[in-house]
Amino acid sequence: MNESWSWLTWPNRISIARILLVPVWVLCLLNMNDAWPGARRAALGLYLVMAVSDALDGFLARRWRQQSAIGAFLDPLADKLLTTCAVVILAIEATAVPGARLPSWVPVIALGKDVLTVLGFALVYLATQRTLIRPRILGKVSTLVQSVMVAATLLTPDMPGGWRDVVEALWAAASGAAVLAWLDYLRVGVRFVSEVHAAEEAGRGPSGSS
Repeated sequence: MNESWSWLTWPNRISIARILLVPVWVLCLLNMNDAWPGARRAALGLYLVMAVSDALDGFLARRWRQQSAIGAFLDPLADKLLTTCAVVILAIEATAVPGARLPSWVPVIALGKDVLTVLGFALVYLATQRTLIRPRILGKVSTLVQSVMVAATLLTPDMPGGWRDVVEALWAAASGAAVLAWLDYLRVGVRFVSEVHAAEEAGRGPSGSS
């Protein structure tokens, strides 16, 4: 492979393909309650394919030792695009799943967590002139629970009546996981800034005291 394209590994190709599928998936979501009766099932099928591809690109990156900075950016970008589109579209009455419209606090918490996380990254960079990209277990758990929540919500019309209780529990679980993930990011960011400043002060100490 040409050196200029060396970043285009198979894990990154899968992440890019997942991003390119997002508009198709959104189109299915937007047509769930219109004249296209199979749109909801098509959206669910696409969502499951993208979920499997999410696990696959991570597995391949580790197996083939092809982790990269661009991969660390593309993979969560695809996840955020999916989550953002899902929680917004499924919370609007005209495009919600019949009988399983997301309450407004679900997208507010999900989007609020992402906005605050991005602002946190920006503040860390301004304070240290360094970027901080560290995948966290709580962040991965939050993404997983959100994915299960979206899939379960799309399944609601095909499931028995008691399924609504499961879906509502997942709404609460996904929101709680998002809050915990953000608090974890906040803790890591504050600690990182403190460590960088402490190292800088230690480096200047001897010369400043002479």
